[in-house]
Amino acid sequence: MKYKRILLKLSGGALGGANGENFSKEKLENITNQIIAAKNNGVEIAVLVGGGNIFRGRTAEEWNIERVEADNIGMMATIINSLMLRGAISSKTDDDVRVMTSIPVPSVAEPYIRLKAKKHLDKGRIIIFGGGLGQPFVTTDYPSVQRAIEIEADIVLMAKSGANGVYTADPRKDANAKRYKNLTYDDVISQNLQVADQSSFVLARDYNMPLYVFDFDEPDAISKVCNGELIGTYVGKDCETELY
Repeated sequence: MKYKRILLKLSGGALGGANGENFSKEKLENITNQIIAAKNNGVEIAVLVGGGNIFRGRTAEEWNIERVEADNIGMMATIINSLMLRGAISSKTDDDVRVMTSIPVPSVAEPYIRLKAKKHLDKGRIIIFGGGLGQPFVTTDYPSVQRAIEIEADIVLMAKSGANGVYTADPRKDANAKRYKNLTYDDVISQNLQVADQSSFVLARDYNMPLYVFDFDEPDAISKVCNGELIGTYVGKDCETELY
């Protein structure tokens, strides 16, 4: 196994339905099945999920809600998604699943404590991080890298829906767009590739935390990545930028 401990970054949209529903049974089935399969293969799994299926920036703009207030609402949405994901996983396995949040909600989740999170993983528990960093002006891309560093994960798996890696251009608009096999942090930053927040790549570069961008809709995608199969784009310091 190439990667033993991972942090899986999910967008809120990965949980939502095609017709605007907050939650899709089909997508939740896919997510839970992949997490459980990887866990059964010996992978230690932490998950950090966004909140875009419940609350997005454009909603705040329509209502003229100030940024700080909007970000607070968004962080609460990530906690709702974390609880939903815990419920979905727990309905299918006897594995212990813990939600840890940066915003105190002690009646439904544990507070995030780094050493406690590492101990949960050491004991084979699945962790879901909610609430981002508990601070406004930060998307969930940055805390996914920060939490991965803190729990000493081997890699951040950035799950995309319908996008099987990073391309030289938007493949939906440019028929000549090519997919990267490997990318260095500096190339992602200098080329301003729209994969995640630039700040998250700077943090990953500074602490040598690799990332893997892949299509979560592919069957057994998590297990494939952890076993070293090439199904997406690897971003790191120990590689040279290379196309498929």
